[in-house]
Amino acid sequence: MGLYRILLVDDEEEVRRGIIRKMEWEKLGFEVAGDAENGEEALEKVEQLQPDVVITDIRMPYMDGLTLTRRIREKYPSIRVLIFSGYDDFEYAQQAIKLHVTEYILKPVNVEELSEILTRVRENLEEEIKQRRDIDSLRESYLGNLPILRELFLNDLVRGEADESAVVPKLREYGIDILDACRWVAAVIHVERADAQTLALPRELIPISVRGLVEDSLRGYYRFAVFNSMDEITVIVAIDEDNSQTGLSNLLHDICKECRRVLEVAITAGVGYSCETLPEISRSYESAVDALGYRAIVGTGRPIYINDVEPVGKGKLQFHDRDEEELVAAIKFGTPDKIDGVIRALSARMEDAKVHTRQYQVYMLSIANCMIRLMQQYDLDIDVMFDASGQYAEVLEGICRREEFADRITVIACRMNEVMNRERDNTTRRVIQEAKEYIREHYADPELSVETLCRHLHMSPAYFSTVFKKETGQAYVNYLTEVRLKKAVELLNETDDKTYMIAQKVGYQEQNYFSYVFKKRYGVSPTKYRGTQADAQ
Repeated sequence: MGLYRILLVDDEEEVRRGIIRKMEWEKLGFEVAGDAENGEEALEKVEQLQPDVVITDIRMPYMDGLTLTRRIREKYPSIRVLIFSGYDDFEYAQQAIKLHVTEYILKPVNVEELSEILTRVRENLEEEIKQRRDIDSLRESYLGNLPILRELFLNDLVRGEADESAVVPKLREYGIDILDACRWVAAVIHVERADAQTLALPRELIPISVRGLVEDSLRGYYRFAVFNSMDEITVIVAIDEDNSQTGLSNLLHDICKECRRVLEVAITAGVGYSCETLPEISRSYESAVDALGYRAIVGTGRPIYINDVEPVGKGKLQFHDRDEEELVAAIKFGTPDKIDGVIRALSARMEDAKVHTRQYQVYMLSIANCMIRLMQQYDLDIDVMFDASGQYAEVLEGICRREEFADRITVIACRMNEVMNRERDNTTRRVIQEAKEYIREHYADPELSVETLCRHLHMSPAYFSTVFKKETGQAYVNYLTEVRLKKAVELLNETDDKTYMIAQKVGYQEQNYFSYVFKKRYGVSPTKYRGTQADAQ
């Protein structure tokens, strides 16, 4: 086990450095991942550093230790929080207990006491990890979830998302007896809708009953796997030497008849092409889904074989939903090389497919239409993207020439990517400008926080903090402090207001803390700064 990470929070740098220096952190099983001087800064570092333990003072500017603890509890409940304070105040201890603070420690910090506390915290963390790794418990949980895992694996298999090297081990692990067959075939069973008054069972029980009937009918004749996939029931059937696909055809017809007779519901089964290896079952599944789509033409309540409704070709040329998602993601967030790679892969399919010319054109138009929809979604100028003047028919005709497809579509996609990236950067800059204006208008509010600002901007604090620092070179807290101190200097130079009044006007409730921050920035107290300016005049 590695060292546990600690974030130390105190507004006094000497205190932080003293604690860091005095403690034998590594011997105790910890490392100080970072430190912060106030609650606002601490929250940012919690997000960045992901500590296991936060040790914080109670009294701090911007956000006190109890508020910090509450925020950590809301977002990171697993983080242990230790609170120390120089105030022996029972009310603070009570509030800390309500927030499930791990320990409440009084200043000055005693090295031996803190060491004992950290030892208990480490033991608690180790015990928690041990429990989570308990083999017996995990095994029991695994066995309880085995049916779910089996269904998930079979769905991945038919979608072509399963690791080919893991297919055989997983089938054995889940007890799915379909290995070592001559061929395999997938069938997809759809339960047709019916009037609830005509059903023999409640509607929600129909799929379960159909699945049971399918299993009972196939058992003893074929080795198979039945599972739910989306709203359908999917079957993978192993074809051996001693049975045949013709026999499967007869069984499926019988299953359709039995569902009608026993359950008083119609089912339609789409049957795909057979395949010679299990990883190819995804193609059989896709063709079974395609076959099922013909039920409006050939009728319901019967098996529909893809071989009967479509000519056998080397490959169906289709632009799938997964293809569209990959292309859209590349255009929105990818590099030109990534875009080129995705489009080249899509284009390569046409070289391998043996289909009618019209199918090539439909495939290319599907890709072009996907890009047009994306242009419309992001309000991109179609004329600019296509480098045309409204003559889209001619443009599309050019795109849909196989020889030119990849090159022309890549140029358009890269153009879209460039414009979208530019707009994204402009949006970020506008947001940062709006944030700066909001800070300049509300700096006097002592409750102004990054959460308040982000609610106004409709952004997450974590993302805002990242982009704000990237754009300005400053953390939000430092920028706010700079704005407040510049206004304080202005008031010191132009008014006779007391220091405590100026502190309140620029967002500091405590005069002493205002003086501390001011001196840290300008090297002198506000009073001395005013005197220096007066002498200079």
